[in-house]
Amino acid sequence: MRRQNQSVVTEFILIGFSNLENLQSLLFFIFLLVYLTTLMANLTIMTVIRLDRTLHTPMYFFLFILSCSETCYTLVIVPKMLANLLSTYPSISFSGCAAQMYFFVGLACTNCFLIAVMGYDRYVAICNPLNYMIIVSKATCMQLILASSFCGFLISMVVNILVFSLPFCASNRINHFFCDIFPVLKLGCTDTNLKEMTIFLLSILVLLVPFVLIFISYVFIVSTILKISSLEGQCKAFATCASHLTVVIVHYGCASFIYLRPTALYSSDKDLLVAVTYTVITPLLNPLVYTLRNKEVKVALRKIVSRYSFSKIV
Repeated sequence: MRRQNQSVVTEFILIGFSNLENLQSLLFFIFLLVYLTTLMANLTIMTVIRLDRTLHTPMYFFLFILSCSETCYTLVIVPKMLANLLSTYPSISFSGCAAQMYFFVGLACTNCFLIAVMGYDRYVAICNPLNYMIIVSKATCMQLILASSFCGFLISMVVNILVFSLPFCASNRINHFFCDIFPVLKLGCTDTNLKEMTIFLLSILVLLVPFVLIFISYVFIVSTILKISSLEGQCKAFATCASHLTVVIVHYGCASFIYLRPTALYSSDKDLLVAVTYTVITPLLNPLVYTLRNKEVKVALRKIVSRYSFSKIV
């Protein structure tokens, strides 16, 4: 009888903003504006780093890769969300849902590891500056980036297999605006406790382990900075870490709130707001923080703008 009550799910209905029917057009324009600003900001960061040779250092190479990853990350979620806000039937196919979750989780995990790598970069730059270019060489940078991507998408593959190997019941209504892990997992017909525990352990691996490594790096960084005799030197050293620390707090804070807790505590309205933060707002925050709080990037941006403005006048 249980088999007969099940049906093959070929698509999912995304009902994330359905209770805000009168505001969906407004939300569309707000999210579109934020998305276009995010694309422009990330593309600006990547262009400036690419064109200015003074920024061809490991720190900015990692920032370039993070901006590229954030651009792809928003591309996986936001365009479909915008289309669904204007649609009377906000749906996504089964295969589209699986693909969206795979790339979303893969890129999100990769970003977590990249932010940890950037913490290691700051540790070497401040605690071992004389050997910085030797320790964080081009080959090492590439290895760290490839390792971050490989681990991120390997974890994503495991998560996808766990979620989409479930038999789904007749209900195909996802209480979210994209195919996130736990809202899809809730639609499974069988007991999902073991799968939830496995995903929770993977979340600890992805979020807590890099965060602990970042924390240890900053213990050594702060210890080294406090040994600098001049106040100006201390402020300069702290300034190089401020942008990274801001991104760490926002990124790990939002992700930990969602994924490092039992699914029994899942609250659709509250979690929807947090999900908007880490899928729409945070990708915009990264380039803004690294642009507005980074003197070298601002100087390089002014040089490029003045160079191209002068060439147009001539």
